[in-house]
Amino acid sequence: MSELPPTHAALICVALPGLAISGELGQLTGRGLDGFYRGARRLLSRCQVRVAGREPLAVQARMTGADSARFVATLRASPAAGPDPDVVVERTRRAEGTERITIRNAGVRPLRLPVEIALGTDLAELGAIASGRTGPQLPATVRDSGLRWATADAAASVTADPPPSDVLASAGLLRWELQLPPGGTATVELRIRLDGAGPLRAAGQTTTSPIACARATGDDPRVAPLLDAAVADLQALLLRDTARPSDTYLAAGAPWRCGMAPAEALAAARMALPLGTRLAAGTLRALARTQLPGDDARAGMIPGPRRDAGPLLPPGCTGTEATLLFPVLLAEARRWGLPDREARELLPAAERCLTWLRTTTRGQSYLPDPQPAGPVRCETQAHAHRAALLGADLLDAYDRPGAAELRQWAQALQTAFRTGFWVEDRGGGRPAAALAPDGRPVPHLGSAAAHLLDTGLLGSGRLAPGLLDQVQTEQLARLLGTPAMDAGWGLRGLGAKEIGHNPFGHRSGAVRVHETAVAVTGLAAAGYEREAAGLLRGLLEAAEHFGHRLPEMFGGEQRAAGSAPLPHPAACRPAATAAASAIMVLTALAGVRPDAPARTVTLSPVRSAPLGELGLTGLRLAGAPFAVRISRLGLAMVEEAADGLQLGV
Repeated sequence: MSELPPTHAALICVALPGLAISGELGQLTGRGLDGFYRGARRLLSRCQVRVAGREPLAVQARMTGADSARFVATLRASPAAGPDPDVVVERTRRAEGTERITIRNAGVRPLRLPVEIALGTDLAELGAIASGRTGPQLPATVRDSGLRWATADAAASVTADPPPSDVLASAGLLRWELQLPPGGTATVELRIRLDGAGPLRAAGQTTTSPIACARATGDDPRVAPLLDAAVADLQALLLRDTARPSDTYLAAGAPWRCGMAPAEALAAARMALPLGTRLAAGTLRALARTQLPGDDARAGMIPGPRRDAGPLLPPGCTGTEATLLFPVLLAEARRWGLPDREARELLPAAERCLTWLRTTTRGQSYLPDPQPAGPVRCETQAHAHRAALLGADLLDAYDRPGAAELRQWAQALQTAFRTGFWVEDRGGGRPAAALAPDGRPVPHLGSAAAHLLDTGLLGSGRLAPGLLDQVQTEQLARLLGTPAMDAGWGLRGLGAKEIGHNPFGHRSGAVRVHETAVAVTGLAAAGYEREAAGLLRGLLEAAEHFGHRLPEMFGGEQRAAGSAPLPHPAACRPAATAAASAIMVLTALAGVRPDAPARTVTLSPVRSAPLGELGLTGLRLAGAPFAVRISRLGLAMVEEAADGLQLGV
């Protein structure tokens, strides 16, 4: 079994469908993930610069945006220069498929510098790279002012400006002879293109992007770069739906999941609702076109693949999660200001999701996952309960039938859950992770339990009731705040005291950013501010170690003085749910609860103001800019809002 190429030390520039990935030395070596990509195909895997016959010494590498990186290297080209470098090589790499190489003479004497750029590619698919099945470097041919490579099904080329003085196809070399006076510079720009395709036009780099450019200010210096990085990553992960290019949605993450993942796309769009409803609308329309037709048991589902659930449960069905998230996102997008015409167009697809839920659970208290005989998962019941209540609210708003049956089932689920899912122990009890098909509770505690705190938004700023009673909710809040669950950087996927715990396990111990954010917002909404603030501060500190660009997960080792969170070598970074999590936790501090149809917004801020004063501008509510400020005393004030929007009680 081959190892995935590691991502934790890579600089990943993203402007989907374009990627540019390299290590901190800046050279593309042809090994691992190095390369320029378009649509999951590697167009260029090797781009190595030599000046005066040597590789420059790398001195700095940093991301300059979600889609670009800058590399600086130096060289001693003249023996008379002494110990100091006299040549500076700066490379700016962009995901759109360009690399700009600038060479500067930093010395006091003129320099004659031969420059070589060695290029190569295997034109491999990303899946083949992930599984270690790439082929050899392809032979090159000369094309215009550069080189071209081709296979039976694809071809790519690199052109240089200015044209090289010499092109050696057999070695994949471009050569220049540069004459640089003291302080002089010369620049070479490489353009990497897929034959038959025009210049890359990323969905997030247009004036019609569905994501508002929100900004944060405040006492905590980390909030501004965290929000900036989150918005930039969401823009970079945007994709257009091929069936309707005006509809956009978020890819799950780079580099491994650069396509549609229904559950993650819906979850991220929901968390990003404070940035506007257009992303939610595009995501819902794209997924409505995939909804399963017919009249069998799966009719109305949004299809999705299986997802690993760790060592203690079989894989779950992301299609179940997506089907339950669909009506929830539509209901909450309507509260944030989704135009009524768009909501009505999407209502039939939401009704089919809710019909599937009613039909599948008829005569049953719980919703098994996967269907028909899988375990009864804790988080699935939370998703189903929320979908039933918010779905009923949505049906009532449009005078559609079925709301009463959904509420009755939700009430039955709540009654059954509070007794059937609660495992008593000497520590005060805990929710079971699942009920096995034979009814036996699976008692391990993991971050999936945080979904029990996420009840969803109803009218007038009210939150839907949860599955747990007040005593059980208080106990869960206490458990999530213990060191067994809180690694100091966020919630572990599986508690440190549980059998099968692995600090690097996808679902068995790694810190999952999405579920940590769900816990922060749920705890804050339920009034458990101390536990919410502890998880929030840990997540902010982790983000600082990751350059404010949160990965989807990282190692769940316990935080200690002077330590840093351990990167997960296979984590996507950027990841849609991780980026959107930053939006959700920051707006949760203000407790923004809109009801655009009623032209009201309610503020329920975290009174302890764990980050001090915080201002959020550039949000979107009811189709207009929205800004809110939280004072150091925990008071929230609206500073900008749509005309006619009233502050609710």
